[in-house]
Formats: sequence, C-alpha cells, structure tokens
Amino acid sequence: MEQVTYNFSDKVVLVTGGTSGIGLATAQKFALAGAQVIITGRSKEKATAVMGKAGFQPEFICTDNSQPEAILELFQHIKQKYNRLDIAVNNAANETGIGKPLHEFELTDFEEAMAANLRGVWLCMQQEIRLMLEQQPAGGAIVNVASINGLGGAPGGALYSAAKAGVIAMAKSSAQELATSNIRVNVLAPGAHNTPMLQDVFSMQSGGDAAREEEVKQMYLNFIPQKRLGDPTEAAATIVWLCSDAASYITGHTLIVDGGTSAMMR
Repeated sequence: MEQVTYNFSDKVVLVTGGTSGIGLATAQKFALAGAQVIITGRSKEKATAVMGKAGFQPEFICTDNSQPEAILELFQHIKQKYNRLDIAVNNAANETGIGKPLHEFELTDFEEAMAANLRGVWLCMQQEIRLMLEQQPAGGAIVNVASINGLGGAPGGALYSAAKAGVIAMAKSSAQELATSNIRVNVLAPGAHNTPMLQDVFSMQSGGDAAREEEVKQMYLNFIPQKRLGDPTEAAATIVWLCSDAASYITGHTLIVDGGTSAMMR
C-alpha cells in the first residue's frame, strides 16, 4: 500500500483502546507523523509489552472505558498536562453483545455491551468536545470507530450492532452541532479486520475448537468480495486521513472500510 506522508507535529492526539488492533495501528501512524500521542487501555502490562514491540512510545493512561470516573480522570490529566486536544479517535470497545440471539441475552449483557461500546464513547465525546471548544484556537477532529454491523445488524450480534449504531448516530448529530465551531466528527465503519478482537470472536463462535475456528473464519471470508481480512494499518490509514487537512470539508460522514462486504449487504 502506498504510504502518504502527513505532518501532525504540533498536534495532541488521543486514541482510546490503543494497545491492539486498529487502535494501535492508528497510534503508530500518528506518532510517525510527529504527533504527541496518548493511548488508553485496561492493562499497563499489555501496553508496555506492545509499545516495546511497536517501536514507539506514546503516553499510556490506564483507563477502563466502561467506567465514567476513569474517563473523567483521563480528561482531567489531558487538560492539566496539555491544555488542548486536537484529534480524538474513539476506538475502545469489546466483543460484549456478540454470540447469541437477541432473546437469549440477559439484562447484564445489555448493560455491559452499552457501557463498553456506547456509553464510554458518549462520555469521551463530551469531554473531547468541551476541551476542543475551550482551547485557543477552538477546533479539532473526532473519529468514532464503529462497525459495519452498526449499519445493518448481524445474526448473533444484536447488542453489539445496536451499540455501534448509536456510535454512528452520535457522531452524525454532533457533527451538525459543531459544524461552525471548527470541529469535525466522522465515523470509521470497519468490516472484518485481522485484530485480536476478531480472533476472540472466531474462538467464541467456534467453541474453542481449532478446526471449527477455521470454518468460522472461512465463513467470514465468503462474505468479503476481496476474500481476505483487512489489515489494521488499512483502517488506521483511513482514520489518519479523516483527521488530516485533506478531509477538511468532510464531517458527519461514515466511511466504510470492509473489502466490499457492505456492497453485498445493501
């Protein structure tokens, strides 16, 4: 894939869920472009190990996106240390809400899925927007990482799909609210990418059986016209572009990166 050069040397960038998959790849690309990168995750040990292998050193802040107090502490730190936030990528999520038909989920499943995949994004967006409005000059770019499941749903994924649909709707609403405040809000809707989270889904859907897991993976590939999983760097490149000046007239948009899967769904 052709490499496009960006310069984010004067930017403070937050990537939630930045210790693996699309989040990690996105943080790497921003760091290579000179940005001051802050990543969050739930495990300091995992972050330390990953950053050593990844070859860059962002600031890591241990944060559980399902906990409102942790999110508030995160943004208090960002404001005190940097007093600004130029770019925010709301990527933190988990696979809660996948694996059963709608009628088999418990109330606790619903609450956990929404806390991790929707409420956490809302709370982060609130803080991001407030900081971007207060800083001088006001402005910024926000990208919510959703899913193509949020555009149409998927069997066995009702709660996850509902949460991701909410993530998309919040972005579209706030994009209109902030359009004259120099703050752009967009969505990346990825399809199946080769990430640890997707591998967890494969394992869950196969019941831990290795042979069955290959069948599950092949089933996914059958629904992708390009017949391969996306690489996290491909999604990351799209996010970085959405946050760059090259996309300065794009806001309220949901950009699909899925190897053509959604073209078959519509």
